[in-house]
Amino acid sequence: MATKKNLVIVESPAKAKTIEKYLGRNYHVVASLGHIRDLPKSQMGIDFDHDYQPKYISIRGKGDVIKGLKAAAKKADHVYLAADPDREGEAIAWHVSHILNLDPTANNRVVFNEITKNAVKDAFKEPRSIDMNLVDAQQARRVLDRIVGYSISPILWAKVKKGLSAGRVQSVALKLVIDREREIKAFIPEEYWSLAAEFQKGRGKKFAANFYGYDGKKQALPDNAAVQAVLKRIDRQQPFDVTKVTKKERKRFPAAPFTTSSMQQEANRRLNYKTRKTMMIAQQLYEGINLGKEGTVGLITYMRTDSTRISSVAKHEAATYLHETLGEAYAATKLRKNKNPEGAQDAHEAIRPSSVMRTPDSLKEILTRDQLRLYSLIWSRFLASQMTPAVYDTMMVQLEQNGVIYRANGSQMKFAGFTKIYQSSTEEQKENKLPDLAVGDQADLVKTDPEQHFTQPPARYTEASLVKALEENGVGRPSTYAPTIDTIQKRYYVKLQGKSFEPTELGEIVDNLIEEFFPDIVNIDFTAKLENDLDGIEAGQGDWVKVVDQYYRPFATELKTAETQIEKVQIKDEPAGFDCDICGAPMVIKMGRFGKFYACSRFPDCRNTKAITKEIGVECPKCHQGQVLERKSKKNRIFYGCSRYPECDFVSWDKPVGRDCPVCQHYLVDKKVKGGHQILCPNGDYQEQVQK
Repeated sequence: MATKKNLVIVESPAKAKTIEKYLGRNYHVVASLGHIRDLPKSQMGIDFDHDYQPKYISIRGKGDVIKGLKAAAKKADHVYLAADPDREGEAIAWHVSHILNLDPTANNRVVFNEITKNAVKDAFKEPRSIDMNLVDAQQARRVLDRIVGYSISPILWAKVKKGLSAGRVQSVALKLVIDREREIKAFIPEEYWSLAAEFQKGRGKKFAANFYGYDGKKQALPDNAAVQAVLKRIDRQQPFDVTKVTKKERKRFPAAPFTTSSMQQEANRRLNYKTRKTMMIAQQLYEGINLGKEGTVGLITYMRTDSTRISSVAKHEAATYLHETLGEAYAATKLRKNKNPEGAQDAHEAIRPSSVMRTPDSLKEILTRDQLRLYSLIWSRFLASQMTPAVYDTMMVQLEQNGVIYRANGSQMKFAGFTKIYQSSTEEQKENKLPDLAVGDQADLVKTDPEQHFTQPPARYTEASLVKALEENGVGRPSTYAPTIDTIQKRYYVKLQGKSFEPTELGEIVDNLIEEFFPDIVNIDFTAKLENDLDGIEAGQGDWVKVVDQYYRPFATELKTAETQIEKVQIKDEPAGFDCDICGAPMVIKMGRFGKFYACSRFPDCRNTKAITKEIGVECPKCHQGQVLERKSKKNRIFYGCSRYPECDFVSWDKPVGRDCPVCQHYLVDKKVKGGHQILCPNGDYQEQVQK
């Protein structure tokens, strides 16, 4: 068998498998399995005396991979480096080039935005040299992150507890969560009232309206006294006059196709996917799925991007699809120019299907459920962005009596436009059709509905809103959102309560220390400026050593102060209220990696520990001897188990309610569903209506 003349090196085996099928028998494609060279884990690895030069080493455990790459490169006439088209991919290509002693100025770097046959073959027609601006930008980020992390983390270990960490982006993310919690605690609710009403013209359809004001001016209703003053002015025996009718046509335009951030947010809101899960599935769709006769194909474009730009080829294909399936009226002839987020690098296209002709329906039998749900979201969002706007007829009716003004607002869809394909989870439109009214008409007041309200504090961050906040503040980049959110949870700085992040005591301690001694690290403007400086290096407008030096010098001063002035923080154990069942000493509540737990106060002499559990007042439906306890998994997800574990292995993700199914006698559970809770039988034989 003849040796293959061309060697192609990518990061993952899945990507290698897909690309090799496109390139043919003269190409051998292998995977580096991610990075093969990095800073050492056991030391700082930065030479501060020689321009912050990093001391790279081969990653432990990658010896066989490197050996295989070297052997394959020796047999090849030409080596191509086809890592992902971003800073990290460029850095991987540069490290591989160094390990294999390749010429970094040679045209051996190949990049493509989608893994399809045409895109890959076209990319190999135009190889380029490694872009050292991209490499330097990534190197500056890596060096700064290493300096910050390896400088502050040992202080936290010594002064607080082992296993803690600090980093540029994760510290800002933690501060955002904690600042929001402080806002919530400091929030003072303010009373206000609404005064809705129902009207009817003759025997026609009843319609709702809201109090607007009186004597020609808009008025607020701060308390019940203000409401009663309005009601006294209304004569219930007399009709209201229609004094103003405004009819308009309103257009609602589609959202831009996905960036990494908007995809993570929408997948979290609509599919309940965590950011890490979203990126994992997107990676699978990008690297290639076996479609049977068609072979392995990358179904979406590169999934780490901050751009909403779309290629002309993709626009034309979308227009063709829309003309063929929905008709000319749904295909936009002149597309709105989507504005990229401030600070966007615009290095790649938006996230879109590699071919809009591959509809979600055509892939139902091929993709997993999770893959299909995310692909459907990406496909429909992209297609909608190429469609005409939805059109609504809107109507505002003003009714008056004795100077009291009510207004009714109605809207009715005239043309579906893009909503035929996609509606954002934050933009759902409710129709409210009003009866046909004209100035001079009269309507009777059917009833009024005064209601007291209180202003609400800002909501805690969810994964979606935290990603949005990081992006809006210019903190981090598309590749950093998921690992940042993952890290602050793993360190137990924050915990998920339902879908919302709540800071832990440990998180508040760490944030207070960093804010006091390293104020620049948690300064949002400071971190955002660094991201802009990194973008400047990438664009060839800055020197990475100067950028690192500019940020390191003030940090080094703060570090010296912190090392001498930070006092040891005592995280006091709380009394548990009962004794150890092994040695009889009092049990205490300790803080661990996964939250609080019971431990013997004589630790380490006695190592008895217990999980903190909560009885839900239901007998175990399996052994009928123990009690069902609410527990938490290592990923902080609530589940239910028997108090007699391990003697009884009963476990359930859904909460048992203490009743049996009237049909099959299986225990019933309280399951969270959209809109509330539902009591149902896991076997599907019985369910009760949703409880709000």
